[in-house]
Amino acid sequence: MTQEPDALTTDLLQRLRRKEGTWQDWGAGCRQLQKQGLSPQAIFEATGIEPIHQNQLIIALQVNQSLGEAPESVRAYFQTRGSDLLYELRVLSAGDRLAVATLIVEKQLDVTAVHEVCRALKAGGYQKDDSEGFGESVGDRIGRYYWQLARQQRDLAQRSRLIAQGLRFVESASGRQALEKLLTDFTVVPAVNQPRLPLYRLDTAEEVPYLVPVAGTAPLTATAFQQVPRLSCTEVFRVVAVPQGMSLVALPAWQVLLNAVDPVAILWPAADLPAELPPSPEGLPIAQVLLIVDRGLAEWNRDRYLLIAPRASDAVQLAWLPEPPTAPILGQLLLVLRPPQVLDESLNRELWFFEE
Repeated sequence: MTQEPDALTTDLLQRLRRKEGTWQDWGAGCRQLQKQGLSPQAIFEATGIEPIHQNQLIIALQVNQSLGEAPESVRAYFQTRGSDLLYELRVLSAGDRLAVATLIVEKQLDVTAVHEVCRALKAGGYQKDDSEGFGESVGDRIGRYYWQLARQQRDLAQRSRLIAQGLRFVESASGRQALEKLLTDFTVVPAVNQPRLPLYRLDTAEEVPYLVPVAGTAPLTATAFQQVPRLSCTEVFRVVAVPQGMSLVALPAWQVLLNAVDPVAILWPAADLPAELPPSPEGLPIAQVLLIVDRGLAEWNRDRYLLIAPRASDAVQLAWLPEPPTAPILGQLLLVLRPPQVLDESLNRELWFFEE
């Protein structure tokens, strides 16, 4: 059942729909509504502010609040505009944010220029540069970035453009001299090619492991089985928060597991199964199997094996019951997994090459 918004929420939604106040008011309003449990999509439907714009406004507001002792001219500049510019500063440290915010006001930078400046500062922060002439001020760090790019450029027009960009920001006289030297020194320093990302895509659902909590090894009490915490996953990669000390087993994301309500695994002696297993393809005996029991299906089903225990302190039993039992039902059996037959574990770690 959907909860009706209160009067304050309704008033806030109306003010956002009418775009009353400044962008900072909109960002604060979107943040407040999200904290109250409204989804970005619900806010969009009520106000017309798209989710991506809500995110920009909220983050820009946080960046603006992190500027600390910013000059009054900078505060005034971003009072009614510039949320897209402040959003770009999210990747910078607090000190660099203030310096770049000041540059935005002084040099009237647009969003493209601000994006490049942030990229320059981030790139310079990843490596130590021993080039002479540039200091550690924000302007010199940006100038050094364009100096490095210009030295790698053979095209004279592009080289001149990069030098001009560096001269626009560099602060020290020695850094300016290093950039100006490139106007007459046409030596090209080869760029080191950036490696490709090791990109891989999981093409099928079964390639994403499904984690199932392991209750333990039979004999197992009903209490121990029921006390196993239930797992929950988020996002498309099935990210799972696991309580400390819990044992897990990773299985392919078969449809039977995806449809399960609350699956739990138990290591079970094969000899104690209520029915005889067919022989393994290798003809080897099976001492232990893995049971997957769905605790969310704690009801009788004539076509399912059930996990039962008369009392919480009793050992759980797996049984097929043609009639509803008097003992509590702990769950229904989903799967019985026999162990994989691997002749040599080292083979799984070797790279194999095939000739066509």
